[in-house]
Amino acid sequence: MASLRDIKRKIRVVKNISQITQAMKMVAAAKLRRVQERVQRGKPYAQTMAELVGTLAPNVRDFAHPLLDTRPVGAIGIVVIAADKGLSGSYNSNILRLAHQFVDRKTREVESSGREHLNGRQPVRIVTVGRKATDYFTKRGYPVVQNYPSLGAQTPYDQVRAASNMITGMFMTGQVDEVYICYTEFVTTMTQRPHSIKFLPIERPAETADSPVGANAAATGGTGRRDFIFEPAAPELLSRLLPRFVETRIYQLLLESAASQLGAQMTAMTNATKNAGDQIENLTLLANRTRQAGITKELLDIVGGAEALKG
Repeated sequence: MASLRDIKRKIRVVKNISQITQAMKMVAAAKLRRVQERVQRGKPYAQTMAELVGTLAPNVRDFAHPLLDTRPVGAIGIVVIAADKGLSGSYNSNILRLAHQFVDRKTREVESSGREHLNGRQPVRIVTVGRKATDYFTKRGYPVVQNYPSLGAQTPYDQVRAASNMITGMFMTGQVDEVYICYTEFVTTMTQRPHSIKFLPIERPAETADSPVGANAAATGGTGRRDFIFEPAAPELLSRLLPRFVETRIYQLLLESAASQLGAQMTAMTNATKNAGDQIENLTLLANRTRQAGITKELLDIVGGAEALKG
């Protein structure tokens, strides 16, 4: 049985850890609020951008752009967004497990198509965001062609633009024929869902309930289209909008993943603080029992000694 001194030392250690986890929870909560505010501020811009692209694309006949280029798939690019550090519950493990399975599935699909050696390209090229993703795939021998530190709310937009240019450049130069992004959707502080989505080529928007134009139509009860006079001409405007549209989508996914990571960290630190409190209660109870046992033993020794003297 542990001594009273050892138990008290454990209580002090757990209390110190509890203070750290409580502080980390508060920091994560503050950062999460800032990220959520940034996401909310960016949504009108992203929605308007999507609406413009959705309005322009159907009005431009025979419009060709490298970001819209659909071709036989002989190589695939996969962007995996994770975090730089741990202490975020199952956030990293969930997204990395999904990404690993997705990479393996896409590799098998490309290899089974018989086009994996088209122009000497690798079947799958991986771009990682966050040190955890880089370490995970590098240690397992996967081809990580580019890695970035975790890009979140505090990241200068120039770095986001550089990452976007690299990803779109990989597609436009023919290094890959499709690009997918594995990211984590923020639902609530308690719930985050890992997803994989097709990112490039950009699919021409259709007027469905899921498209920005169709959603607007459903809300207004009309066709969803507005009458625009385009200046410059629609093809030129669309060619300028598409790269910016890609940047905006990447930035939104990065913010979504950052919010998910902070939500997971906040939940993990809340649970850790609660567990520390439970541990302190148990150790305090054990310390009291140990102290009582020590007092009882001393009393028994005294009584035994007194009885021996009487005898």
